[in-house]
Amino acid sequence: MIVIGADVHKRTHTFVAVDAVGKQLGSTVVPATTIGHRKAMQWAHTRFGTTVLWAIEDCRNMSAWLERDLLGAAQKVVRVAPRLMAEHRRTGRERGKSDPIDALAVARAAAREPDLPVASHDALSYDVKALVDYRDSLVRERTSKINRVLWRVHQLDPERHIAKGGLTMKKHQEALQVWLKTQGTSVDARLAGKEITAIYELTVEIAEVAKEITTLVSAAVPTLLAMPGCGVLSAAKLLGESADITRFPGEAQFARHAGIAPVPVWSANPGRHRLTRSGNRQINAAIHRIALTQARMPDTLGYAYYEKKQADGKSPREAMRCLKRRLARVVYNNLTTDHHARTHEAENPTPAAA
Repeated sequence: MIVIGADVHKRTHTFVAVDAVGKQLGSTVVPATTIGHRKAMQWAHTRFGTTVLWAIEDCRNMSAWLERDLLGAAQKVVRVAPRLMAEHRRTGRERGKSDPIDALAVARAAAREPDLPVASHDALSYDVKALVDYRDSLVRERTSKINRVLWRVHQLDPERHIAKGGLTMKKHQEALQVWLKTQGTSVDARLAGKEITAIYELTVEIAEVAKEITTLVSAAVPTLLAMPGCGVLSAAKLLGESADITRFPGEAQFARHAGIAPVPVWSANPGRHRLTRSGNRQINAAIHRIALTQARMPDTLGYAYYEKKQADGKSPREAMRCLKRRLARVVYNNLTTDHHARTHEAENPTPAAA
């Protein structure tokens, strides 16, 4: 099968075709539009026939539109992790970095890796990821403004104390606004007042986005939400970043994608392992939060498992790694259960929903 690797950007996409042994057969550049995507498919089918595999670097913020057009045309599409693409580019004979070099690395990585996740059009996970990313950006912006306000208040009165996290609450914001009005017309007082107003508006918007996320996630992944230690935001992060859980052949592939599968780290001293430092760090962080919570909750299976591993002689860090790997399996199973429930409900709607 001919593999066509894609290097995607905001305005253009570069495609490079390779055969089964990785030999480059041709390339093309098209606009990053539906018309451009159709030109790429016409080029591929004219040159190499209809049986081709499209390999796209796994960056949905840039590749989602391309994936939708390819899947809508009944094309087979796989996602290549950036780590794999980088490794093949580094070991290639052609030095440097360019769009054709990157597309070639993507194609060769897909040609050599038979079990890559298959791309699918999953509007739900895309929407959830977009909302979570937007909320994260709002929180970062609010935190930046809060830090500036705290410094300006310190400049006005080094002895004035503001409770930690207080500026996210309306009563503390209003109290500080009243105090600032007593500080005259200094630049610090005026700017701090403007930034507190912006902080209030950001807080309201963050709450609105969080409410929308809660509504989506509660309906989409009730089994995952029932998992001890998994809150709405962690569940949303897992749902959005997994990008359709059925694209993974099994829980081992999901754990590897999340950077939670253990890798050997020994030489002449067999048996030592650690977690890989690659993989999706957002999924990794969400599962880590669940693991930390369960390790402190005596009435959970995670607590019992964590204590058992330490009783077996593992250090707290090693026991936590084992717990994260076990929880990756639970998360995968819960996401899979919820996905099948949504699919069944969509295919067999209740009379009221119909």
